Amino acid sequence: MKRSLLIAAASLGILGASAAETSPKAEPPAVLASIKAGAPVRMVYELDAKAMVFILPATGRASFTVDMKPDSFAIKSRVRTTGLADVFVNYDMNLTAEGKTHASGLKTTKYISQNKDGKKNRRVELNMTETGFSMTAKPRFGNLGDPAATAEQAILANDPLTALITFALEPRAPGADACGGPIKVFDGRQLTYLHLKRAGTGTVKVKTNGWSGQAIECHVTMDKVAGYKKGESNNDTLTGISGPLKMYLAPLENGAHVPVKIVADTDKVGKITLTARSLRFEPLVTASASTPGKGG
Repeated sequence: MKRSLLIAAASLGILGASAAETSPKAEPPAVLASIKAGAPVRMVYELDAKAMVFILPATGRASFTVDMKPDSFAIKSRVRTTGLADVFVNYDMNLTAEGKTHASGLKTTKYISQNKDGKKNRRVELNMTETGFSMTAKPRFGNLGDPAATAEQAILANDPLTALITFALEPRAPGADACGGPIKVFDGRQLTYLHLKRAGTGTVKVKTNGWSGQAIECHVTMDKVAGYKKGESNNDTLTGISGPLKMYLAPLENGAHVPVKIVADTDKVGKITLTARSLRFEPLVTASASTPGKGG
């Protein structure tokens, strides 16, 4: 569960559509509009996790570097946790994702996850198209869940990295819940929907190393759609979480709504808090842009 919190900031299995399909379409926010207009952008985003196991601290960090061009994007991420063996598992994961950039968000075409936890050290490679997907895992999964995810289900979702980032960047329709959702996450095996609902109509003060200001509080629940053990699917809970998982979104001037704080009360570890360590958008210098022009 701790790994999931860091990865998807919720399946986390951080992190889908940002508004109901029946809602009217909004104009793209400035960040996506500028990218589609030919101004590539790099997003640098880090989350720190803190918990207490008995009287000893357990920590984690997830870093994301997102390079977005008018037609494509690439994400590199590393997720690390340290703590007590068998209580707070030590994960060291390298993750990458790539896909297509649209005015309405990002869409996965490839996702690679390499986990090094001293046990299975599994590598998963997922390739997605508009009509289906292929997945290879080494070592192989014992099974793909009961029921397993279908191609029709999977193509409506994004990998965990892309799901989190596109959730933050997608436009919100006027008058729609700023928390958006559902966030549809597929990691090659498990298909999960994260449902978000705004807590109240106001905002709350949030201060982190990476961002400070008034944030929107969202409560998150999970729908385990497919790829889980028999009997776990359609379980609308976040395993091991007491009460709602709370996600705080920073409404940025460029139209993004980025998770800057996540709080979960867990059964085994107690309270886990994720906060933004760094968050910035900067121009992305591409090879073509940096090549001097010819002529006298």
